[in-house]
Amino acid sequence: MLLIVTISPESDPAALDHILELRQDLNTLFVLPKWQTLPLEEHEGWKMKFGRLPESVVNQWLGRIAKTKIGVGQSKVRQLDVEGRLVAAPDELQWVADEDPIIAAGNDKAVLTELVDKPFYILTDPDLINNAALADSAKAAAALDLIALLQPEKGQVMFDLTLHGAGRKYDLAKLLVEPPFLALTLTILAAAALAFLRGLGRFGPPRADQRAIAFGKRALVDTTAMLLRRAGRLDELGGRYAALMRVRAGARLGAPQGLQGEALDRWLDSRDKDEVSGFTARAQAAGEAKNLTQMHEAAERLHDWTARRLG
Repeated sequence: MLLIVTISPESDPAALDHILELRQDLNTLFVLPKWQTLPLEEHEGWKMKFGRLPESVVNQWLGRIAKTKIGVGQSKVRQLDVEGRLVAAPDELQWVADEDPIIAAGNDKAVLTELVDKPFYILTDPDLINNAALADSAKAAAALDLIALLQPEKGQVMFDLTLHGAGRKYDLAKLLVEPPFLALTLTILAAAALAFLRGLGRFGPPRADQRAIAFGKRALVDTTAMLLRRAGRLDELGGRYAALMRVRAGARLGAPQGLQGEALDRWLDSRDKDEVSGFTARAQAAGEAKNLTQMHEAAERLHDWTARRLG
């Protein structure tokens, strides 16, 4: 079985070393990288090339497989012979020195070469079998011929995708210190450091947590007022306070049993020798209050009248 391993600049070198160790005695075709690429926004998963990879980068990958280096652009070959099929040579052809090449790129130059001590093959220029090449019928046929040349018994052919991230086991600790998560990690660490420094500068003992609802009559009144405000029922509070004070004053001043409403107001007014309709006017002002200020003033005046009459 022939395994085809395509290498990209973003591949994991340790993963390539693992493949080299596992495939020591097995037919393997290694395809070197050549171009720098960028993702295409309009096509998810597609990439476009924008320049050659530096030779030093390509040679780093090649050096893990064989003790040789690539050459670039010195071959003037315009066509490559793939098992008798002539195809146009890729732009800026990438090759290695080889006295006995499988696919030649001129005298002592190879685009496809074989290692002496292992069944490893190296395709130096990926433009012979990449997507752009397969879109051309002649180059696609040449790619099939190339694979058949390395697998004469027409056995199985597999492509390794582990160098491109397939099947990778992610280490959370490692992800936190690698882009793009590195920025998030640094932000969290900076925030934690600032929180620690602020804690060092605290003045005095820590403030004790307060109850959500405090004890006492004042707290009860404040809580009730808050609930009435949120319920939008404050407009009705003045009239209800006036009704409460009417019943209280009538009971304390000895009003005849059964008197209610306006009849009780007139009776209370008659108890006032200093002011005409004193209680009625104050009760009406409390019921007609439009805001908290007016309601507070009216309630105070009503309370003062009741307090004076009750001694």
